[in-house]
Amino acid sequence: MRQVGFILEDGFQVMGLAALSAFEFANVHLEHEAYRLTVMSERGGRVRSSLGIGIETVPLAEPPDTLMVVGELLPRPPSPGLHAYLAQAGRTSRRVAGLCTGAFALAEAGLLDGRAATTHWAHARDMQERFPLVRVDDDRIFIADGPVWTSAGMSAAIDLTLALIEDDHGTDLSRAIARKLVVYHRRPGGQSQFSALLELEPRSDRVRRALVYAKENLRRPLTVEALAEAASVSPRQFSRLFREETGQSPAKAVERLRLEAAKAMLEEGRHSLDMVARDTGFADRDRMRRAFLRAYGHPPQSLRRSLRLIEGSAEPAA
Repeated sequence: MRQVGFILEDGFQVMGLAALSAFEFANVHLEHEAYRLTVMSERGGRVRSSLGIGIETVPLAEPPDTLMVVGELLPRPPSPGLHAYLAQAGRTSRRVAGLCTGAFALAEAGLLDGRAATTHWAHARDMQERFPLVRVDDDRIFIADGPVWTSAGMSAAIDLTLALIEDDHGTDLSRAIARKLVVYHRRPGGQSQFSALLELEPRSDRVRRALVYAKENLRRPLTVEALAEAASVSPRQFSRLFREETGQSPAKAVERLRLEAAKAMLEEGRHSLDMVARDTGFADRDRMRRAFLRAYGHPPQSLRRSLRLIEGSAEPAA
């Protein structure tokens, strides 16, 4: 049995507690208490969330096998007592995780110095400025750097927890839990916090239908004519509407969708570059390489190498 402790402080975000359900379902599926869960705060007692909902907690005790710090709406420095406790956990716990802005507490305690970390994109710049020794990546769902894990916005806490469970018990269990939670199994840690469809934000249903069609048919030649047909307008009218609503050309938007899909496939690590290029509509790896260079400034091979380095740095925690 592994002890898992969740640290809450006044102002915590309730959604961070969704990670508890993943551990709960692990126990249900395994039919024994594989994880014993404890919700803690510095002094114990009732802790109020940012919504005003109260949760009963126990006082801090011996750091558990896995310690998880739930983020707050606005990150604050930990108290001296909590700071010392986190520093101790960094030395004795097998894993320490910061959920969303919980990463700030880990950074204050020095646990992220020299490590890669992520947090909610809206706070990433502040985190990098306040903690220059941390390599902050604002475009990752979660990051495991050795025994220290961090996640993006609160929904990413579920992805991080599924990864922790997979680390302990394998893929089959994490897949089963994802099905019970009705979530995707599981977004790779390197997946972007942003969605191209959300960022384009078309106003009309016609342009939105065309983008959904494009996302679902990346392998096909996505010409203006094909997209206009999906939108039920003429090609000329479609091009005008598309630029008005998204600020870019249909070809540029399609390339963004293909790049997003290609990154996700590369992060899975199971596909060759040729297969990724073919399945995402780039036709060949050279075209995909040029698109990566235009968008990110580096080729797809460097993304795969960086993911392997991060995965390798997490191996001692497995």
